[in-house]
Amino acid sequence: MKPPVPSGFYLILDHDALTGRSLMDAASAAVAGGVRHIQYRAKGLSGRDAYFNSLQLSALAHRSGVTLVINDRVDLALAVEADGVHLGQEDLPLSAARSLLGPDRVIGVSAHTLEQAREAEAGGADYLGVGPVFSSTTKQARPPLGCEALKEFRRQARIPVIAIGGITLLNLRQVMDTQVDGVAVVSAVLSQSDPARAASEFMRILHPD
Repeated sequence: MKPPVPSGFYLILDHDALTGRSLMDAASAAVAGGVRHIQYRAKGLSGRDAYFNSLQLSALAHRSGVTLVINDRVDLALAVEADGVHLGQEDLPLSAARSLLGPDRVIGVSAHTLEQAREAEAGGADYLGVGPVFSSTTKQARPPLGCEALKEFRRQARIPVIAIGGITLLNLRQVMDTQVDGVAVVSAVLSQSDPARAASEFMRILHPD
């Protein structure tokens, strides 16, 4: 059975945002704060280091009932039995990833234009990562889309839309007013002095009940 598609609060574990904290400490704190969906970015790491990190995260995810998606790396997702992958526009084509992963893994695709979103949906993506919504320290290559554009992605897409890029507690409600299915953050949790508390604050706003 396919794991839950990321929705609500989605944390991206990026080594560049850890600010001296270990990967597993950050992941454990986020899970303690209520995070249920994690994406792991292993950019710049050796294959060996990325594998052992992914293996530890997979064990944490299985213990905690958390969905774990690996950024870019289909091989890592398969090796550690992660729940799926997230693909950028320059990564392995969606059709090839689906062929390798099979029907029971989650595949998300980054979309920066409506054309990319339509192509990903037609190709069988399970969700879209749309952004950057605002200026971001981790997504500087593209201009921010803004919330009005985000509304249009949500109107046209029939699969879940996860907003990403520069999202903080201060603009979270503005983003959720677009009716997207969830938000993905990096530094808004990982760079905070208390990641568990930061995560719980996001959860409190996203799931007030």
